[in-house]
Amino acid sequence: MKSLTLLISFGLIQQVWGLDNGLALTPPMGWLSWERFRCLVDCDLYPDECISEALFKRTADRLASDGYLEAGYEYIIIDDCWADKQRDADNRLRADPDRFPNGIAPLAEYVHNLGLKMGIYGDYGTLTCGGYPGSIDHLQLDAETFAEWGIDYLKLDGCYASTAGMEEGYAKMSRYLNETGRPIVFSCSFPAYEQLDTNYSRAVDICNLWRNYDDIDDSWESVSDIFQWFSDNQDYLRQFAGPGHWNDPDMLIIGNFGLSLEQSKAQMTIWSIMAAPLIMSVDLDTVKPRFKNILLNRNAIRINQDPLGIPGELVSNISDILLWRKSLSGNGVALGVVSTRVDGYPYRYEIPLIDFLDGDREYHIVDVFADIDGQKRSVHLGSVNITVRVPPTGAVLLLITPVELMN
Repeated sequence: MKSLTLLISFGLIQQVWGLDNGLALTPPMGWLSWERFRCLVDCDLYPDECISEALFKRTADRLASDGYLEAGYEYIIIDDCWADKQRDADNRLRADPDRFPNGIAPLAEYVHNLGLKMGIYGDYGTLTCGGYPGSIDHLQLDAETFAEWGIDYLKLDGCYASTAGMEEGYAKMSRYLNETGRPIVFSCSFPAYEQLDTNYSRAVDICNLWRNYDDIDDSWESVSDIFQWFSDNQDYLRQFAGPGHWNDPDMLIIGNFGLSLEQSKAQMTIWSIMAAPLIMSVDLDTVKPRFKNILLNRNAIRINQDPLGIPGELVSNISDILLWRKSLSGNGVALGVVSTRVDGYPYRYEIPLIDFLDGDREYHIVDVFADIDGQKRSVHLGSVNITVRVPPTGAVLLLITPVELMN
C-alpha cells in the first residue's frame, strides 16, 4: 500500500439537527422491492417475482446468509402493492390474502428472527401510486397498525394527494409513529413532490430521510440525471443532511439490467460520497458476483457510513470528468472521479491532492474498486497529486486515511 506526506487542508459544512428519535444516525442501508419488482402481482405467471410473502422471505434469507446483513444492509422493505384493495371492517390496512396468506406481522417476525429489520410502504394520499388504500384519513390508525405488526421502517409516498397539505400531513404521521413507542425510521416523499419549494428545515424536524427528486429508473441516463440535479443544488441541500436525517437520491440499481459494471461503480461512488441511503433493489437470487462485490465493498460502505455524516460534494467538472469529495472522521477524505464521457477509452485525470488533505501527515490511499473485476487499476503518486485512469461512464473511488489511524 502506498503512502505520502503532504501539507494541505479541507473544509467542513455547518449541519442542521432535527428529528430526535435516535434512528438513522448513519444513512440507512437495506433492500427495497420497487425498482426491480415494481407492482408485479400476478403470482400465477410470475411466482418467483410477484410481490408476495415468498419474495420477501427468500430475499430476507439472502440478506442474512450472503453477507449483506453483515455489511450493514439491515432493512428489508416492502414497497407498493402489498395491501388488499379494501381495508377491513375496522378500517385497518390488511395484506393481500392470496399473496401474503399469513399477513405482515408473521413476516416481520420471520425477518426479525434473521436479525433483520422490517420496512413497509404507505401513501399519504387517498390511494397509493399503485391504486391501493392510502392513509390520508387514517394516519393514526395506520401508524398504530404498523407498530403492532413490528414494522421498523416506513416509506410514506405522496400519490393522490395535494401538495398543499402534505407537509402537515407528514408531520402528523411522524408524531403518530413516535407516539406508538416503537422505533420506526420515517422515510418521507413530500420533498420529491415539492422539490426545491420544500421547507427542508421542517423535513429535518419530521423525517429521518426524504426523497428529493424524480424516481430512479434502470438506466445510466436516470442515474446521471439524478446526480446532476443534486450537484446543481448541493449548496442548498447539503446543509440539511446529517446524522438522523438524509437526502435520498433513491435506490441502488446495481445488478439489474440497465447499468454496466463501470456505471455500477459510478453509482456506488456517488451514493457513498453523498452520504445517501444505500437501499438496494435487485434480485438477490440472480445478481452476478461482480455486481454483488460492488454492493458489498467494505471501503465504499465505510465512506458512506462515516460517523460524521457529512455529505460530500462535487468540487469540479472539467471535460466531463467530475471530481467529488467527502470529508471523513479522523481527517480522512474520500475522492471520487466520475466520467460522463462516452469517447471510448479511459481518461487520464490528475487529482491535486494538496487541495484536499489536512496537515503534514502521511496518508494511506486505497483504490476502492481496484481488482474488483480481476483487473488491477494503476494509481500513480506524485509529490502533490495522484493520477488515475477513468473508464467512460465509470468511476475511481479513493479512500485516503492518515497513517496513524491505520496503526
